[in-house]
Parts: sequence; C-alpha cells; structure tokens
Amino acid sequence: MVEFALMQSAIHPDFAKPTAVQHFAADAFPTIHPIHWLHSHFAVGGWSPLQRLSGMLTAHMTRIAPHNGFTWHPHRGLEIYTWILEGELTHEDTTGGRGVIREGELQRMFSGDYIEHQELNLGDDPARVIQIWFIADLEHRTLEPHYQQLSQSELPSQRLGDASVYSLIGDDSPMESHVDARLTATWVDAGGTTYLEAPQQGEDLFLYVTDGEGECHLPHGTQALGQYDVILARPDTPQVAITSKPDNPLRFMSFYLKSFINQ
Repeated sequence: MVEFALMQSAIHPDFAKPTAVQHFAADAFPTIHPIHWLHSHFAVGGWSPLQRLSGMLTAHMTRIAPHNGFTWHPHRGLEIYTWILEGELTHEDTTGGRGVIREGELQRMFSGDYIEHQELNLGDDPARVIQIWFIADLEHRTLEPHYQQLSQSELPSQRLGDASVYSLIGDDSPMESHVDARLTATWVDAGGTTYLEAPQQGEDLFLYVTDGEGECHLPHGTQALGQYDVILARPDTPQVAITSKPDNPLRFMSFYLKSFINQ
C-alpha cells in the first residue's frame, strides 16, 4: 500500500488549478543551499508544492561547485536520470560503472534493490544538472542495478518552429526506460518561436525552464518566462506559442506523465 501511494501524485491543494494550462514563476518553488558547495531549485519534491507527480519523486536543478560533490551514498527502487546543463560530473557506482557526464549528455541509473554511487565535480568550473528521480515500475524491480549514458548526438531530435526538440525518454529515444513517462528537451533559437507540444490522452505535462528568457502566449494573455519557471498543461490545452528573447536562447524540459491535474 505504501508503494502504491508513492506512485500517485501529491500536490498542495491550493496550488495547481483544474485548468487546461497554467504558469508558475520560479519563486513559487523552494531553492535550498544546505552547504557551501550546493544550490538546488526543487520544482518537484523536497519542500515544493508539487510533492510528487505520477511516480516522479523529484525534478530539481542542482549547481555543484568545483572540486565538490556527493560521495558514496545508496539508492533503492529508483530510476534516476541526470541531464547536464553546464560543466561535467564524474560518476562511479558499485556495478563497476565509471565515467564522465558532459554538457548535453543524459545518464540513467537503475538502482534495483540496492546500489551505491558517487557524483563528483572534479573540474575547475561549476557543474549544473537537472536530476530526476522516478520510482521504478514494479515489473522491473527484479532487474540488476545498471546504468546507461547517451551523448547529445545519440539523442533523436526534430525541428519544431525555431527550436530543436531532443527525445530523452520514450518515443524514439534509444534510452532504455523502466518508467511510464516521456521526456523531451527543447532548445529555442534566440529570437525564435516554438509551440508547446500538448500531452496525449491519459497524460499531463510538467514543463521546466532550464535556461534563458522568453514569453509564453497563453489564452488569458502573454506571460514572461524565466529560468526555472514551470508550466502545467492537460491534453485539452489550446495551442501555446513560446518565444525566446532576441539575444537569449530559451531551453526547457517537457515531462509527459500519467495524468496528475484534476479535471
């Protein structure tokens, strides 16, 4: 029963409204600085009003100072994705896996019943990453711990308006996924326009702006977009245009998850 409850969504009752599309500024979510070398913005999980979305326990930006990081620590029953925005991380785990994850690369670590790993910024520049934790689907729990890493060139992409959309999880991505979710990363050219890709039936969208500035053109008016803002949308959302500033490319991640917005 506890496991089933964790697979459900948990959203503060006064936060998300039962509407087709809605925008939230970055400061609606907590930023934590628990130690001198770490800053994290929690859009999902932690103290966020979006506690959990359809089995996704957390989606947060973490900035790690040079020559710091997370030393050996355990995980159980999770599938963890790490998307590098800036810099690089050195990963090592108890399966014998070891390597460097660089900007634009995506890593998936499946913890199985138990794994230990460390994530270190061994370089001279800060590292900034988006990390996503999913509860692994029950049917895959018997798999042994393992990990997979893809370079940016291995991720399928297509053009949508003035943007490149990379397929990270699901659809045509070569990433081997053990969760019921789809994930894309959209890079909008400076001064360009693209469109919000509506979720399919049975899904809702959690969109997380990782870089840049722009605007989203919602049915009730134009809304400024900035780093770590969030958009939530249902399949009945009208078409929403998203534009970036002329001198500032915009980047965001789109998580297509089992429905979590009340009708």
